[in-house]
Amino acid sequence: MKYSAIQNYINGQFVPASTTRTIDVISPVDGTKLSTVPMSSSKDLDQAVKAAKAAFPAWSKTPIKERVQVFFKYKYLIEKHLKELSELCTEENGKTYNESVAEIEKCVELAEFATSLPQLITGEVLEVSKGVECRTEHAPLGVIASIVPFNFPSMVPNWTIPNAIALGNCMIIKPSEKVPLSCGRLAELLKEAGLPDGVFNVVHGDVEIVEAICDHPDIEAVSFVGSTKVAKIVYQRATHNYKRCLALGGAKNHLMVLPDAIPAMTAQNVAASMSGCAGQRCMAASAMVAVGSVEHIIEKICEEARKIIPGQNLGAVINKASQERIESYITEAEKNGAKILVDGRRTKVDGKENGTYVGPTVIDYVTPDMSVAKEEIFGPVISIMRTNTVDEALAIENANPYGNAASVFTQNGGMARYIIDRASAGMIGVNVGVPVPREPFSFGGWNESKFGVGDITGKSSIEFWTKLKKSTTKWNPEAGINWMS
Repeated sequence: MKYSAIQNYINGQFVPASTTRTIDVISPVDGTKLSTVPMSSSKDLDQAVKAAKAAFPAWSKTPIKERVQVFFKYKYLIEKHLKELSELCTEENGKTYNESVAEIEKCVELAEFATSLPQLITGEVLEVSKGVECRTEHAPLGVIASIVPFNFPSMVPNWTIPNAIALGNCMIIKPSEKVPLSCGRLAELLKEAGLPDGVFNVVHGDVEIVEAICDHPDIEAVSFVGSTKVAKIVYQRATHNYKRCLALGGAKNHLMVLPDAIPAMTAQNVAASMSGCAGQRCMAASAMVAVGSVEHIIEKICEEARKIIPGQNLGAVINKASQERIESYITEAEKNGAKILVDGRRTKVDGKENGTYVGPTVIDYVTPDMSVAKEEIFGPVISIMRTNTVDEALAIENANPYGNAASVFTQNGGMARYIIDRASAGMIGVNVGVPVPREPFSFGGWNESKFGVGDITGKSSIEFWTKLKKSTTKWNPEAGINWMS
């Protein structure tokens, strides 16, 4: 075991869980056992909430200009430890080192945005009547919780950590039990940056902790990122207990490729979008709609896909169960009449035979009723459907229940605008395979890719992590009594 047994992080220190039940943490890169992670109980969550609740009065009363100083230092520390954090990300998640570097660099950007919050929540003041003033202020909620997935061990936690804490809240985070190491390291960096004890806590576990978070009476809001199936459950359970909840689910992102698209640029973008992070991201392209005659572009996509080599510029999928599930989708599509142009099944990497890899896979002549066309595969697989018109392509995109992202590849600005206006997705790309907004623009999809109001990052997150206080003051007794008083 490379690392010591993982512990919870509560009130500024690592502490053992109250249970002895653990899960092994296995690196998908080569099957190495990295550590063990505790499956904590509701008793451990109670301890974390108690610490956060005790820290909240002082932290929330600290002026925001002082609170964000922590994140200036935190940003510096992430940059200082970029190599270490990237290597840790690769070990526990399986993505390539370069992809991990990009993930940690995004964490830097997220911390940097948090430092701008004092300029974004200044509130409003207006003299609404002679001598009468109305003012709005953003107040923190209290103790909040964030439940995060395996595919981005550092980035997704940092979607919520900097903003929620800088806005005055105290946090409990529940990492994925598959990738628990990175959050512990982030906790150490936050303490080194000057964050007071109790403001940030980490509780490891499985479904028991998720349910306890949704039920805990002292947790005011919950954010979740994961599958749509679980997002629905978390959203229903948390809101049933009168909490705010923002739950991000799965995706089935469509790339519409038109005949006038630039072949080389389109092929590179499509291949990168479907295979980046081994396809384990909710913004990955997993469905391509070929509009009209685009055979020349499909050929180039296959050429680009064959340049993607598992163990070199393509990372592992998270575990063997995921590997088997992804390969079963490919096999089912083939049995149903689809044509496998590039086949990533039965992939082994020399020297990493115990790693869990799926090679890049391009499937053509997929029909909209096939599972590979409808369901989130979460692997380096793209399914190509063919249509004659843009409206037929849009009908396929709109019929899918998800709504995270959609992209179009074309050189026709009018056609791009037509698709932007009609695609049923929260994030749209034009000649961009992964249309993730950069800060301060927020991340968030539509339909069954998101449950709740608002977005999880950027300026939109302010409304989720705060509540608005309105005050009306009057200091002129000579004005007498009117309808306002």
